[in-house]
Amino acid sequence: MVFNKWFVRINWITLVFIYLVVIAGSFVRITGSGMGCPDWPKCFGEWIPPTEASSLPADYKEIYVEKRAKKVEKFCRMLDGIGLSETAERIRSDESVLYEEDFNARKTWTEYINRLFGFLAGNGILFIFLWIILKYRRKKLVTVASLNLVILLFQAWFGSIVVATNLVPWTITIHMLLALVIIGLQLYLIRLVSPSQQRNIIVSKGFFWLVILILAITFYQMFLGTQVREEIDVLRKLGIERGEWSQHFDLAFYVHRSFSWLVLILITGMFWVKRNERNLRIIHWTFIFLVIELTSGVLLAHFNMHGLVQTAHLLFACVIFGLLTMAAFRMKSQVSLNG
Repeated sequence: MVFNKWFVRINWITLVFIYLVVIAGSFVRITGSGMGCPDWPKCFGEWIPPTEASSLPADYKEIYVEKRAKKVEKFCRMLDGIGLSETAERIRSDESVLYEEDFNARKTWTEYINRLFGFLAGNGILFIFLWIILKYRRKKLVTVASLNLVILLFQAWFGSIVVATNLVPWTITIHMLLALVIIGLQLYLIRLVSPSQQRNIIVSKGFFWLVILILAITFYQMFLGTQVREEIDVLRKLGIERGEWSQHFDLAFYVHRSFSWLVLILITGMFWVKRNERNLRIIHWTFIFLVIELTSGVLLAHFNMHGLVQTAHLLFACVIFGLLTMAAFRMKSQVSLNG
């Protein structure tokens, strides 16, 4: 089937917006702007947030703390209902959950821009779903688009929980992993509709499974990365100096660091073996982005770098994840073709 060119373009544009959400989310986190908007989906009760504290009621902190307390309790009851009572109790006993920050215009608008990108990405996914339902109706397209929309809606709801719980660390990790799932599904949709992505790349069975292995390790690496980031946030809140962080890191940091070198060795090997094959340029680009990614990781581990390096570290990790996912979708092993 030949798809409308604008439909294909909108799929690519939506992917770009999803990546922009990830970048903006990282910038929100490193600037401490996560609670710049204390409510969701509006910001201080408005679709366009204020620029000055004087436009807010004098008791705005009490108002939003009360609203948050109700939402948190509702969420905790849900956790109790699915057998996560210990987690619910930890949230209830966490006093920081009900702490309301002073109004800060910079943080408010940083968070607002993050939500704006989320709005654009979400509407892109919704538009693609409606276009498929109204025009194409192929079973695989409908299934993938529907699943992506459902996960997006869950992600939007969970975003409100992240805000309501005042950025409880594990909620941020789940929020990030759901974003990766959405990226993966959007890439699969692009694989189905974009002519440039429908051309298969023929490789050996061993090479195919090596790519799958590296993709799995990369996904796990990003999960570990969020855990390390959470550890650092906690250490900073406790006032522990950077030079002493290594004494407090748990196993996640060392596994994350070791797996980075493992991925480097594997992708370097793939790049060297396939360096002269034009149809595997996607592996060449993966190698280039991995070098940049590891460089940013080394800078973060050993130097007190600007927060933008942290954003770059996450961005390049997401790009590598995307490239490997695209490669996995397009690769067909010689064995499966012969079979």
